[in-house]
Amino acid sequence: MAEKTVSAEAGTLTTLRNLWPYMWPAERADLRARVTWATLLLVVAKVTLVAGPYFFKWATDALAHAAKTPPPLPAFLLAPVMLVIAYNVLRLIQLGFNQLRDALFARVGQYAVRQLAYRTFVHMHELSLRFHLERRTGGLSRIIERGTKGIETIVRFIMLNTAPTILEFALTAGIFAFTYGWKYVAVVAVTVWLYVWFTVKASDWRISIRRDMNDSDTDANTKAIDSLLNFETVKYFTNERMEAERFDRSMARYEIAATKTWTSLGWLNFGQGLIFGLGTVIVMCMSALEVQAGTQSVGDFVFINAMLIQLSVPLNFIGFIYREIRQGLTDIEHMFDLLDVRQEIVDKPDAKPLKVGPGKVEFRDVHFSYDPNRKILKGVSFEVPAGKTVAIVGPSGAGKSTISRLLFRFYDVQRGQVLIDGQDIRDVTQESLRAVLGMVPQDTVLFNDTIAYNIRYGRVGASEDEVRKAAELAQIGPFIDKLPEGYRSMVGERGLKLSGGEKQRVAIARTILKAPPILMLDEATSALDTQTEQEIQAALDLVSKGRTTIVIAHRLSTVISADEIIVLKDGQIAERGTHAALLAKHGLYASMWDRQREATEAEERLRIARESDELGVIVRRRTSEVS
Repeated sequence: MAEKTVSAEAGTLTTLRNLWPYMWPAERADLRARVTWATLLLVVAKVTLVAGPYFFKWATDALAHAAKTPPPLPAFLLAPVMLVIAYNVLRLIQLGFNQLRDALFARVGQYAVRQLAYRTFVHMHELSLRFHLERRTGGLSRIIERGTKGIETIVRFIMLNTAPTILEFALTAGIFAFTYGWKYVAVVAVTVWLYVWFTVKASDWRISIRRDMNDSDTDANTKAIDSLLNFETVKYFTNERMEAERFDRSMARYEIAATKTWTSLGWLNFGQGLIFGLGTVIVMCMSALEVQAGTQSVGDFVFINAMLIQLSVPLNFIGFIYREIRQGLTDIEHMFDLLDVRQEIVDKPDAKPLKVGPGKVEFRDVHFSYDPNRKILKGVSFEVPAGKTVAIVGPSGAGKSTISRLLFRFYDVQRGQVLIDGQDIRDVTQESLRAVLGMVPQDTVLFNDTIAYNIRYGRVGASEDEVRKAAELAQIGPFIDKLPEGYRSMVGERGLKLSGGEKQRVAIARTILKAPPILMLDEATSALDTQTEQEIQAALDLVSKGRTTIVIAHRLSTVISADEIIVLKDGQIAERGTHAALLAKHGLYASMWDRQREATEAEERLRIARESDELGVIVRRRTSEVS
């Protein structure tokens, strides 16, 4: 238990240390000045606050005529009304200083939120594909959302609540020690210590409950996002009830934890009230006895009560503040944990931009595995001459799509080399590498924005005319022009408002706009019907003309004209050659070709039969109508 506490404290200190550069930014002298002024205003506000009860005390003494001789004060302050006015004026001044302090500090806090959120967002894009495949997007978004809110919490409660409360207690203790003696300070100190100790212990208990609540909330949010992103799949299998039940199970856990949170809050508030109430009773009884003994005035009695009431206000929030600070630190710690995740793929310190020449691509004795126990590529070597097209085919799991991931350097090879114009892609910057590569994937996922935005994503600075020209070349221009809002039409979440063929054409258009010298087509037509495939293939032939092209294909009919076809099997090259040469070998490629041809012919016969049946129904219906 002690080790756990030490570990938690160390984590808190580490988080605060990581957060400090954002609160005191070295590059922003204006923000550092704001922090300095806000701190000065904090001190002035608290000094003003503790000075206020003195006027209350003097007003009470003046009204009660407790002193036989006038107090040593200027004549104009003897009037009780003036003293009451002065007391309230000081409270207004203190309030004004607090508001000015908060206003000055607001920009500092928001700057920290923005910078840390920006850094986290950039870091998420720098992490490897492996990381994103293993993590859930909903959970990541929740961590970032909570982390940014946690920064605001830390700023608000540490700088604007905790520090002022500590200062106020120190000033109160000093006044009590100087005016009434150390016994008052001792009672108040013990009361505050017990109050804080109980609050911390109870809050730690509640934080564990809150953590369970957050975990359930994250789980429910992840399930909700995952289910909504796969809306069509849910409908295909009529699993709405199952999805709702999964979501409700997470929310049931959230309900239990949330109920415990509110119940424990009641016990916390009761315990706090009991401790502070007992301390107040002891101090007030001590003062009442001294008033009776004549060593204190009624004003002193009122003054001590006013100071305690004043001190109770921030203490009443200490449980809430402690919990929010701990929760904020936990949330920020999770965000910093994300920032601490090391990039799997990084540029070398001396990496230089890729020098693009003719565009020759070479895989040289490439070995690769996602998992050490399962080899994917086992010594694959091939060359794609500049301006030529090489197709890679093979059974599922042969390693075809891994080729594209290695070329884009989403992963690094374990052995061997991937070269472009003789340069190992591990020796050049990732940005320059991906700038010369174009991709048309099998599953095109579009941004939930306009068609123009999604096409322009290929080259952000492209003009409207260039966007239109790219759309025309991709054979989607006429379709867009028929839409009510044209290029400003929204495509929906993941492009769900468009058909598969339309999404592929948008992907082709943005690749045309990027105009890369090297093109990767990763099963770009395998999910389309035969007619749409032929139309898309015509557009792809246009895009790949004159470019170094690697085609990863499932349908062999799309790679007949390739300059070379490579057949992968079990991570190795089983066959290679032109379409005609591979058919003549009567090997793996020929058997794959025969199976696909038979499947295509069967599909065609079924289509003709259906059309014949439909035609027969129409003829019989018209014959019956005539007779």
